[in-house]
Amino acid sequence: MSYNPAMQMGHHMFDNVFVNPEAYKRFAETGTWPDKTMLVLEVRRAEGKGSINQQGNYQGADVTGLEVYVKDEARFPGKWAFFGFNNGKTGKIFPFSADCYSCHAKHGAVDTTFVQFYPTLLPVATRKGTLAASYQKETGAASQK
Repeated sequence: MSYNPAMQMGHHMFDNVFVNPEAYKRFAETGTWPDKTMLVLEVRRAEGKGSINQQGNYQGADVTGLEVYVKDEARFPGKWAFFGFNNGKTGKIFPFSADCYSCHAKHGAVDTTFVQFYPTLLPVATRKGTLAASYQKETGAASQK
């Protein structure tokens, strides 16, 4: 997945997103992410040949990217911060001037997060009435609260 229309990728990737269980439970109940939520994006290269696979892709063993989006309302401007783990051990905060912040603020369906790409989350936010006004305007979606 890429948000950049000019991006020419000569390979396929798999994006896996993990969230701490307490935050997921709270989102399912309320349609919003609680303070201290951590969303982990793990990017893996897609493989096409291996074992008995003859068609399609599956996730490769190597993690090619790791980012964490942390909600800490007291610590970060805009409540959230991105951290990159290029070496796999120590996270480095992305500067708040990075494009990812403004893109998430403009296009995130709920609380600057892209729940619109997750079929188990978007219906919850729609039912709970927590879709961002900017997302509703962009897509014509409407909350059902």
